[in-house]
Amino acid sequence: MNFRSFEEFWPFYVMQHSKPSTRRWHFMGIIASIACLMCSIVISKWFVALVPLFGYGFAWYSHFFVEGNIPASFGHPVWSFLCDLKMFSLMLTGSMEREMKRLGKRPLLQLS
Repeated sequence: MNFRSFEEFWPFYVMQHSKPSTRRWHFMGIIASIACLMCSIVISKWFVALVPLFGYGFAWYSHFFVEGNIPASFGHPVWSFLCDLKMFSLMLTGSMEREMKRLGKRPLLQLS
């Protein structure tokens, strides 16, 4: 799918994360990535290698085994990363469910 802007991509991204468990896996992945980043500063620079492992590992697990779709990062890595951060901030503020309702909850591009 071709998207011309972040604003156009965001609704697609949200629909790809229709299940609360998928969003929680993403949230945990970002928290784990932040923890590894902090450990790389405080303990050893080698912890930085774990940042993408946790970030993408948790997220991809949720897409394949919870949501049942293809991660958006495969086709749109930059916008997906920016949307991960936006979703994370919305979850921190308790606004993600409202955003889900605003955009609708029908998942797109399900695997058969």
